[in-house]
Amino acid sequence: ANKMHLKSSLTISYASLFFAGHYSSPSTTKFVSSFAFLPISTRFTSAMASSSKHGPAPLPMRSSYSPGSAGVADPHKFLEDVLSKESLSWVDTQNTACLSALGDPTKTKDYERILTALDSKDKIPHLSQMGVDGDGGDEYYYNFWQDDTHVQGIWRRTSLESYKSENPQWTTVLDLDALAPPNTDTASTWVWHGSTPLHEKGPQGLTKRPDRALIALSPGGSDADITREINLETEQFLSAEEGGFELLTAAKTSASYRTRDELLIGTEFEGEEDTMTDSGYPRVIKSWKRGTPLSSATTIYEGLKSDIAAAQYAYEDRGYKHEFRMRQVTFYTSHYEYRSLNKLDTSET
Repeated sequence: ANKMHLKSSLTISYASLFFAGHYSSPSTTKFVSSFAFLPISTRFTSAMASSSKHGPAPLPMRSSYSPGSAGVADPHKFLEDVLSKESLSWVDTQNTACLSALGDPTKTKDYERILTALDSKDKIPHLSQMGVDGDGGDEYYYNFWQDDTHVQGIWRRTSLESYKSENPQWTTVLDLDALAPPNTDTASTWVWHGSTPLHEKGPQGLTKRPDRALIALSPGGSDADITREINLETEQFLSAEEGGFELLTAAKTSASYRTRDELLIGTEFEGEEDTMTDSGYPRVIKSWKRGTPLSSATTIYEGLKSDIAAAQYAYEDRGYKHEFRMRQVTFYTSHYEYRSLNKLDTSET
């Protein structure tokens, strides 16, 4: 319920087109063998309808340029340097023009109504179940929560029995508002980008309650984020010196556990060329072993430079281990490969 973010989203929505679409995902799967990746071609199609509402005179951001115009320079080329003084000055100009033409959304009844709903303590917390305690205790249920007190949010957990009671008892695992601010000139807060727990097989073939998780935090809310490993029992981050997985430079990253001591990771690998796609997302996926520098990680999968992104991830579910590879070829088309890890030693692959 970040008031600044809400103000920005409302300002943008005033001046934007609205789209409504539907998706369908017919897929086909060809099984090769239990030790090989299986191709799954998935195509998403979308029918979109747009509508606009006639309003004030066009804002200064409009131009007659269109991509591919012969002999015409792109007047907004400078915006590719997102954090340059020129780009930020341009954004300030557009914001001023938008507010002048359409008014300040924070002064409207809609803004007050939406903010009240977002800050309400009566919201139903969305839960994510994480495993089953190997000692037979309750599973933990995690929730990310924001309100007027926890502006950036808290990641917390409870038991199912407590959640079903009138007054659930929550344990705060991570408080984003309490973290030291990002070390950048353009961001003063952390924005939650999600968690990736370590799933391992427990008694009776069940997935036991995880004691580790990867946390993705974005400085200021950009696509780029840092990755830190947290000990869910002590509720403390694990530094690299303590043997934790840690990426403290913000980048567009995908990461998941393959095993307790191995990550599948795609990011902008320092000192290497072409590890990102033309769209700026991970293209190269590597195996990174615990206790070693990222520079020693080995390449295990590559997408094409023209792809939007590539990823590889693994997880445990009810005693079965699964692994997927993915190439996002276009905005609507992705190619998947699958294999079971139950009988496979991944130390060499």
